[in-house]
Amino acid sequence: MLPPDLPLPLALLIVSLAVSAIVALRYFAASGVFAWATSRARPGLYAGKGRQIAREIRWSLLSAAIYGTPAGIVLWGWQHHGWTRITADFAALPWWYHPLSVLAYLFVQDTCFYWSHRWMHRPKWFRIAHAVHHESRPPTAWTAMSFHPIEALTGAVVVPALVFLVPIHVAMLALVLTIATVMGVTNHMGWEVFPRRLVHSWLGDWLITASHHERHHEEYRCNFGLYFRLWDRLCGTDRGLSRRIVAEAGHARGAALS
Repeated sequence: MLPPDLPLPLALLIVSLAVSAIVALRYFAASGVFAWATSRARPGLYAGKGRQIAREIRWSLLSAAIYGTPAGIVLWGWQHHGWTRITADFAALPWWYHPLSVLAYLFVQDTCFYWSHRWMHRPKWFRIAHAVHHESRPPTAWTAMSFHPIEALTGAVVVPALVFLVPIHVAMLALVLTIATVMGVTNHMGWEVFPRRLVHSWLGDWLITASHHERHHEEYRCNFGLYFRLWDRLCGTDRGLSRRIVAEAGHARGAALS
């Protein structure tokens, strides 16, 4: 806990730096685990990508600071001033509302990401900002936060803004952040970590996994969503799954059964 008489700007700076460090550690932990899983499940997939991965880590650390700053302000406001709609009391909200709040946060995130992502693919903004993310060809487990600061800012403000508007239990908020972390990494791994029976099911037709997002990195002008394929389907930008990943997943399954 910080001293209560600490000047507000200094307190916010300290908390923001601390949360930025936590975001960076979360990035290293999640990307590191899935990079290790890649080395076991797809040996050699990242061979020769040392310079690319080093660049991805540098951009990601800058993104961690951009994500950590508004998150730190939210944390300070929640703990010391009650500025937000976050609660630690599970009974303060109806039991049915808790899963609904998670879906609401994910849907708003997905919506903001879809439209900002499409905007980032306009030639001017692609050159200025989004090209940084697409320098990863193909992406790796370290690509998830490899953003230009402008792009990082468009994603960093969504959840901090939501907590001032939409009530949520702190555990449900932690679940939202966990889903964001896991999906961000697994969608960029270059291979499909989820079972084929899920990816090719009715549910899989509406969820984004590596098989879907990889096609965006292959063709650029399609598959803009974050978690769900809803906006891609409504707007005619859904081009289906990456043929390479689908074929490799089928080959891996066949090898495992033989």
